[in-house]
Amino acid sequence: MVVGMIGFLISVFVLTPIYEASATMIVNTRQDQNANVTNDQLLSAKNLVDTYAIIIQSDRVLEPVIQKLNLDESYEKLVKKVSVQDVNNTQVMRIAVKDSNAEKAKAINDEIVEVAPEIIMDSVEAGSVKVISYPTISQKPVSPNVKKNTAIATLLGVLAMFGIAVLRHLNDNTFKSETDIQQQLDLPILGVIPTTESCGVRES
Repeated sequence: MVVGMIGFLISVFVLTPIYEASATMIVNTRQDQNANVTNDQLLSAKNLVDTYAIIIQSDRVLEPVIQKLNLDESYEKLVKKVSVQDVNNTQVMRIAVKDSNAEKAKAINDEIVEVAPEIIMDSVEAGSVKVISYPTISQKPVSPNVKKNTAIATLLGVLAMFGIAVLRHLNDNTFKSETDIQQQLDLPILGVIPTTESCGVRES
């Protein structure tokens, strides 16, 4: 319990809360815009998601974001905050930005959503991308996970206590009974001193 409480306190008062702003965009092929969408076109659009993710995380997109917002951080640092994933293996991709400042995370994602479509269409002639939902901020920090950290700390504490108990048992060389003496020293038992309870003597 003590270790679990320590994990809880560290998560709440020591670790820096990280917020996330996320947006979604849909990937289309050129053919999607003109006719009924076929399975091949859907597959092609899904394959484009990976390509678009690389472009969104490239310096062609993020460097203009840094300049526009006048961010005091390098491309190498910013790209670690940006993630792009497809949503349930569909044409939709989710762009997320994490930062200790919630408003900053949203501002960065706003600029990415603004800059990315033009650069994507300029780089990949096979398709296009449109915004489905604009960046929104998570109401609660996405990390640290207080419940998870507390549970892990509690589990580690229990395992540590169990390990200490096992080690103490293995290193305990004291005799607990006459049987222990016979087994370990191979000596016969000549007699046993009985234990007696101490009695108080009342003086007259």
